[in-house]
Amino acid sequence: MAIIRTMHVEDIPQVQDVAKKSWNATYEGIIPFEIQEKFLKVAYNDDRMKQRLERSFLFVAEIDSNVVGFANFSPVNDEGKAELGAIYLYPEYQGKGIGSALLQKGINELEGVEEIYINVERDNEIGKSFYDAKGFQVLKEFDDDFEGYTLKTVRMVLNV
Repeated sequence: MAIIRTMHVEDIPQVQDVAKKSWNATYEGIIPFEIQEKFLKVAYNDDRMKQRLERSFLFVAEIDSNVVGFANFSPVNDEGKAELGAIYLYPEYQGKGIGSALLQKGINELEGVEEIYINVERDNEIGKSFYDAKGFQVLKEFDDDFEGYTLKTVRMVLNV
């Protein structure tokens, strides 16, 4: 089973690789490849990853000293709300309970969290079925301008 732990700065290259490979696999046929690449360069470059480490909660799943997945949570606000910004695994590690363990780590570590929010792309069936299974409820659906490309986005919440 995977070890779930807090991310360290030396994990950045592996997390970037997980983000890229899982994005490419998840969004193939949903988001044009060049838009994925543009987003990944901005959202997962070294500087942004260091900022995330300082300003949010990042957890990694490790198997045999290799990072195979990660989750990124915002700090909890005054109303007990947090955002789950990302939870990604290498495709071959999906469906093995690792995503659930990453989500649980966030629930356990985020002090005072009452609600966790997530935006998931409507056609991301893997992601949507994962969040449904974990008890997230759909709040609304909206169009999101993503690097000039319109995404159909579903906003969901989990009451912790």
